[in-house]
Amino acid sequence: MNEQARRRPSKSYRRPKKDPVRILAFEALRAVDERAAYANLVLPPLLKKAREAGDFDTRDAALATELVYGTLRRQGTYDAIISACIDRPLRQVDPPVLDVLALGAHQLLGTRIPTHAAVSASVELARVVLGDGRAKFVNAVLRKISKDDLDAWLERVAPPYDEDAEDHLAVVHSHPRWIVSALWDALGGGRAGIEDLLEADNERPEVTLVARPGRVSADELLDTLGEESALPGRWSPYAVRLTEGGEPGAIDAVRDGRAGVQDEGSQLVAVALANAPLEGTDTRWLDGCAGPGGKAALLAALAAERGAWLLASEKQPHRARLVERALAGNPGPYQVITADGTRPPWRTGVFDRVLVDVPCTGLGALRRRPEARWRRRPEDLEGFAPLQRALLREALKAVRVGGVVGYATCSPHLAETRAVVEDVLKGRGGSAAEAEWVDARPLMPGVAALGDGPDVQLWPHVHGTDAMYLALLRRTA
Repeated sequence: MNEQARRRPSKSYRRPKKDPVRILAFEALRAVDERAAYANLVLPPLLKKAREAGDFDTRDAALATELVYGTLRRQGTYDAIISACIDRPLRQVDPPVLDVLALGAHQLLGTRIPTHAAVSASVELARVVLGDGRAKFVNAVLRKISKDDLDAWLERVAPPYDEDAEDHLAVVHSHPRWIVSALWDALGGGRAGIEDLLEADNERPEVTLVARPGRVSADELLDTLGEESALPGRWSPYAVRLTEGGEPGAIDAVRDGRAGVQDEGSQLVAVALANAPLEGTDTRWLDGCAGPGGKAALLAALAAERGAWLLASEKQPHRARLVERALAGNPGPYQVITADGTRPPWRTGVFDRVLVDVPCTGLGALRRRPEARWRRRPEDLEGFAPLQRALLREALKAVRVGGVVGYATCSPHLAETRAVVEDVLKGRGGSAAEAEWVDARPLMPGVAALGDGPDVQLWPHVHGTDAMYLALLRRTA
């Protein structure tokens, strides 16, 4: 080395720039991965803390939300693309590094952020949270990804549809293959329908409010919120849809319990049970799986209009507390208890209407909980099956002769819907229930494409709701 080179000053070290939006998005993804948390529970307190610290405005919060949910929804697609850009199996990459890469891939392929800005911001994030060494790896991978757009990448990483239709759909629409297969079986039909459904799962769902009868009407909510902030529901007379950017926690009616956040499909299920035709008394209602309380609150309000009483039962104490909070202030009589619906404390044959919204895989709410698609496994169905059947059997025992039971689940999987009802009616795994189907379709007036009945399956791409299922049964003896 010559004297001139020895005297040349070394390049000064530049500290990485801390970007509050991307750091928050990274923290949310780490919580989802490390603690098996749900983004819809993790993100709000992080955003609130950032706002209180003065780090965020409305646009920052919107970007952070898009980065978190968009990355989770498209995780399967981005994993396939990242795999094509590295020289080792994906499982050998540290999870925090994968989170930064996925965030970068989403900015490059799923947003309008300019390429240079997406790469540089992701590398700066990597320097902050991973260190300079691994930031170089992130930089190299993202530069490879940036050379093509999403369509070009899908041409490269997804198998042709004609060779393996389910695997093609799984990569292109970012769902595990087994879920693609299950949804396709439940939906029936050809390619167009399943692609529409999978794409709907990857769209940001609307925030829908329920106006609780006797406390506030949908029209009053709409008048309060104004045309620029809210729209009427598509199907439910109690629904109000918030427009882009609506913040339900800032609405007075939501804060004081007169209204709540509730998907329109859930509203339709509760209203259909409440309006099912009965002969004789109609004074005692039961919600046998009431947590976290959305359907129970609507049922309690509808019951109060008729002078009926609602018993809301929930097995988990912390969820029972959520039910109590949801029902607080209801104008009519109700009671909330902590009890196991498979071993209930109530007497048999005493209720006029019973709802069991059973625990399930949640495959009908993948729009709201995108991380659930990566956590669920086919064997989870085996775990839920006995519980779902036991809850339906006990519900049919709880209702009086002539009374109606609503079996509901937020899953379109055939093993969690009609198969459960048919098994209970035929006595598979236990004594046969003496009950008959009630056609649920007329109880959702105006709702299109409800199928052949007598049960109802709602769909995100058809109805704009979660994929709620409802079967109504009348006890006959």
